Amino acid sequence: MTEQSVNQQNMRPEKPTISIIVAFADNRAIGRDNRLLWHITEDLRYFKGITGGHTIIMGRKTWESIGRPLPNRRNIVVSRSLAESKVPGVEFYPSFEGAIAAASIPKDPGQTDNSKEEIFVIGGGEIYRQAIPVATKIYATLVHTTIEDADTFFPKINLSEWNEIHRESFQRGEKFEYPFEFVVVERKR
Repeated sequence: MTEQSVNQQNMRPEKPTISIIVAFADNRAIGRDNRLLWHITEDLRYFKGITGGHTIIMGRKTWESIGRPLPNRRNIVVSRSLAESKVPGVEFYPSFEGAIAAASIPKDPGQTDNSKEEIFVIGGGEIYRQAIPVATKIYATLVHTTIEDADTFFPKINLSEWNEIHRESFQRGEKFEYPFEFVVVERKR
């Protein structure tokens, strides 16, 4: 290997972290009729705090259910049918791979280290399925209930491939319809 090829290799931008953020029930249910299954104010606040200032990637159905770009985030939608759409504040890509590639380009053209950037995949079910093999972190809200009539589910993951790095529990009560936990796992190296 020549000195020039080593220097070129060292100039390659570092890749950002790809994370998943999801809320699911004990039976892995995440949605029904393109809607969330619960309204947990703490979870919405958590989502906003974690994803704010970052790039978010979502599928077409998630985009349609939200109906607008989320503020203070770079919004990317994966959709073959909407790929030519023009919506201010939203980028459309026909494939998950294309969305990840676009999101991985450093915001600052002179930046070569993008490793501190975190890209969040926010749903739905099919996008989560595509994201699991490349994700290095999952921020999960585990909602302790079972939703029998759900039609969208978070895919099963092999827990032996992940380390739990954070857990915070909330009990059912006046503020919360269901007990839930914020759990963060990181892929083992």
